[in-house]
Amino acid sequence: MSKTPRLLLCAPASGGGKTTVTCAILQALVDRGMRPVAFKCGPDYIDPMFHSEIIGAKSRNLDLFFLGADTTCRLLAENTAGSSLAVVEGVMGYYDGIGMSSDAGTYDLARTTGTPAILVADARGRALSAAALVKGLAEFRPDSGIRGVILNRCSPMLYPRLKACVEEEVGIPVFGYLPLMSECALESRHLGLITAAEVGDLREKLRRLAEQAEKTLDIDGLLALSGAAPDLTYTPEKPVKIAGTPPVVALARDNAFCFYYEDGLAELRRQGAELVEFSPMEDTALPAGACGLYLGGGYPELYARRLSENIAMRKAVRKAVLGGMPCVAECGGFLYLHQSMEGSDGESYPMANVLEARAYRTDRMGRFGYVTLTAEKDNLLCRAGETLPGHEFHYWESTDPGAGFTARKPQSDRKWDCVHTSARLYAGFPHFHFASRPEAARRFTAACVRYREELQ
Repeated sequence: MSKTPRLLLCAPASGGGKTTVTCAILQALVDRGMRPVAFKCGPDYIDPMFHSEIIGAKSRNLDLFFLGADTTCRLLAENTAGSSLAVVEGVMGYYDGIGMSSDAGTYDLARTTGTPAILVADARGRALSAAALVKGLAEFRPDSGIRGVILNRCSPMLYPRLKACVEEEVGIPVFGYLPLMSECALESRHLGLITAAEVGDLREKLRRLAEQAEKTLDIDGLLALSGAAPDLTYTPEKPVKIAGTPPVVALARDNAFCFYYEDGLAELRRQGAELVEFSPMEDTALPAGACGLYLGGGYPELYARRLSENIAMRKAVRKAVLGGMPCVAECGGFLYLHQSMEGSDGESYPMANVLEARAYRTDRMGRFGYVTLTAEKDNLLCRAGETLPGHEFHYWESTDPGAGFTARKPQSDRKWDCVHTSARLYAGFPHFHFASRPEAARRFTAACVRYREELQ
């Protein structure tokens, strides 16, 4: 059981301003000298990187589809320990989950973790209808968990009357407002493209948003509400006994490969792996002593020329993987293992040439959303018949996506083959989360140890 101060910011739909309000509150708390921890509901990689790299707040994902209720509560508590409070940013509309259900959505997360929800309601073009919107969402489910409202894009002149109206009609408090601040819009958080100048511009926007938040949001009231959140209950992790020298896992990390779940990396470390970062764009060799390779997702298509021009690294990766080094390659990392990849400029570039396949651009998003992966045969991460929860999101396709797993959409009959697998390889479009399957992290780490022993 853990006392974990926390709040969740939600909205009626995407585009309602919850990201702007969340970032304004986080920055204001940081400016106060507090240590907030940010969380993002769902599998999104971009917002946690934005929270960490631009605001400077530790940030993690909370995903009920990947992690389940117990692990989600544990990671929320463990990551917030020693910090001031957790600020959770929701995803999509408050009740939107898998398919036409609320499963794994923001409401499901608020209910599962007992986190007070603050509804970010867009006040543009609304008067009494704002109260109807709030009332509908707050009462749509009896356990909605909506404990307050922030009015976004609200006129300073209208705010006093709108606040009184919402509180009288709905009976829940309004914790202030943010006016329309077009000059501080946070349209793009495509971090693979952010330059130093863009970072400076974003930080200036957030400084102004935080200053406004201090003026027109009841931050003290929000802090009091966060402190009243009920204790979190979860099963503590059992310690893992590590024998011998930790195996070195080379972790690709640069602008081309940056999509990782930090709690998944922590699980690899818990299972005994030593993660050493390297850049497939800049470095010419894998880290010394590497006996495992992890190529995450990211934006390799944007840097296809630079990846291709680094011939020494391409050869090093090919030699390592074909020589039996255990390798996990998700989405962008999977594309890097192809013979060639079409870049975002339309040109085709040689890649690591581990897989006999070509990667090419399509004009639409490919398979998108959560999947359950069932292993068709024993492989690096699973035994035949075992499952992994996964997620796909990509515009690029492959002439050979693999057939080591069958992917099935939740609440659907749709399924397809995917992922190249062997006793030493996982390479495919689906992303997964090592914290969702600690045994997969254990098998990967053990395979790295066996490979090291073979080399000695």
